[in-house]
Amino acid sequence: EAISNTRATVLIHGESGTGKRLIAHAIHKCNEQEKNKPFVEVSCGALTETLLESELFGHVKGAFTGAIKDKPGRFELANGGTIFLDEIDAFSPALQVKLLRVLQEGEFERVGDNHTIKVDVRVITATNQNLEALIAQNKFRKDLYYRLNIIAIELPPLRERKGDIPLLVNELIKRHAKQNNKKITGISPEALEILINCDWPGNIRELENVIERAIIL
Repeated sequence: EAISNTRATVLIHGESGTGKRLIAHAIHKCNEQEKNKPFVEVSCGALTETLLESELFGHVKGAFTGAIKDKPGRFELANGGTIFLDEIDAFSPALQVKLLRVLQEGEFERVGDNHTIKVDVRVITATNQNLEALIAQNKFRKDLYYRLNIIAIELPPLRERKGDIPLLVNELIKRHAKQNNKKITGISPEALEILINCDWPGNIRELENVIERAIIL
């Protein structure tokens, strides 16, 4: 709530499965002025450098093999709203430079084009890596890190917030019982105690998988 009505860049750090994507959505939805504007998310680690550049900034027809028509990028689609870049550590040095320019100047060019496009986009990023360690290894730009890290949110792993487990379990039971057409409304105290005492290396994602499997079976 303290940061949702600002346009400040947010960096969310946490282990895989801790809910970084949900936090990004919550920040956007809590902003009264922007909650009905675009929210665009990109899983950066799932794309090669060439595909990621085209996905983020768009391309023009003929920019590369397979570019059969002009295509707007995710930054254009998010104009006026928010873009969420997950796995920001996957950015190559060249893409880091382009991202820094967007953050500082609000402008970029599509791949294969020299026409400058201006956008007004709030940027939320996430990573499960130690960016400061990557800076020390010359794999991540220090100036970009400072620009991304204006507002930092550290998401603790589930093993450090076990008080959340009963709330999560009840919500997940409702969700997966409905999806699987099962009349399951709760969990026994004994079963819940077992779940609370687990360390959950896969965090909330692992807990959800366990609940879903239990409901199906």
